[in-house]
Amino acid sequence: MHDVIIIGAGFTGLSAAVELKRQGKDVVVLEARDRVGGRVESQINALGERVDSGGQFACDDMANVMALLREYGHELVSPAFEGRDVSVPPLPSGSLDRARQGAMELRDRYVAMDPDDPAVAGLTVAAWLDRQPEDAHQKAAFRSMLEGLWCQPIDDVPLWYMIDNDRRITNEEFELQHFPARTMHALAEDLAAELGDRVRLSMPASGIAWREGGVSVATPSGPIEARTAIVALPPSIAARLDYTPALPAPLAHALSVWRSGFVIKLFIRYSRAFWLDKGLSGVVMFREPAGLFACDTGTRERPALTGFIGGPSALDWRQRGESSIREDFLAHLAGALGAEAAAPLDVLVRDWSYDQWSGGAYSDLIMDMTARDAEAVIRVGIGPLHFACSEISPEYPGYVEGAIVAGRIAAEKDF
Repeated sequence: MHDVIIIGAGFTGLSAAVELKRQGKDVVVLEARDRVGGRVESQINALGERVDSGGQFACDDMANVMALLREYGHELVSPAFEGRDVSVPPLPSGSLDRARQGAMELRDRYVAMDPDDPAVAGLTVAAWLDRQPEDAHQKAAFRSMLEGLWCQPIDDVPLWYMIDNDRRITNEEFELQHFPARTMHALAEDLAAELGDRVRLSMPASGIAWREGGVSVATPSGPIEARTAIVALPPSIAARLDYTPALPAPLAHALSVWRSGFVIKLFIRYSRAFWLDKGLSGVVMFREPAGLFACDTGTRERPALTGFIGGPSALDWRQRGESSIREDFLAHLAGALGAEAAAPLDVLVRDWSYDQWSGGAYSDLIMDMTARDAEAVIRVGIGPLHFACSEISPEYPGYVEGAIVAGRIAAEKDF
């Protein structure tokens, strides 16, 4: 009989487990994969380099992840992002600046709104956007920005939810400001190393039998019992577990209203940073196709761009197969940055769409117009069952920072 079972060894589960261990609790972490990190992972590319194929970025405003990186001795890479950004389709520099500024002003406008305002009720983000005075370029930049970030068509996202979600993302520094030289995944491994054999890999939980005073988690090796459980999974994944007895209807519904988006990430390694030589930042903003983005994630010694295909575009592109994804994205980059972009040393493609254990994107979103209390209901949990994930964090939902905060809040509960 353990004190706490944590289901999921992403940053939420690992952060909760480390805090509980430091409190002297007997904690065990069950992870379905053969690695820790959840939506943060790393792979070895064809050049033998370990690179982040999942979440990797942080900025100075994200206090918790930055403190952990310092605690575990991680050096940071901080691309300069100097030079001109590029827009696709092309826009003159003045028009590009206006499109980008307009997109940010649109975001600031909805974040300043009250999600409980009756005028917001029943509106999707797209329906609200149609009513705004910005021009077509600005609206296209806004749509591409949001669909690339949240990986869902804004035609389906409730406006009240996006207001409430984005209000909690408060960084003033560029969110792509830093990434760890040894990968963000290495930080997850550092947390796991502190936990030692408390982390059990390749141990998927299929169900939880719960009662007042205890839980029994079903695993391939048999049931594991504890006084309480923290389900540290995205809501759409947590909803798939078999709960005995069934969860109360409000809690079951609160878990069911979330949907994961779709994203494909590409790590593109070059022999030289040709974009810097041209006075370009490496940032490419695609208004068409919506949801595509590229940025500099390298150094002069190890030049690299990272590309993202998010939202509806990811569903389209994933049907093409990995080889075509690689070729087609390089063709788009070449159109934006020049012919050198089509001749990299290596391209690593990670398709997260329909990922079995974490959904298909950075974060689940609420897609039910009426589910205003879903997050509050999940935070309360039921009896010995507690739920924690980046999605319901009071800070930076959908980010590693939010996952750490959510895990630490879960560890503060009275166990």
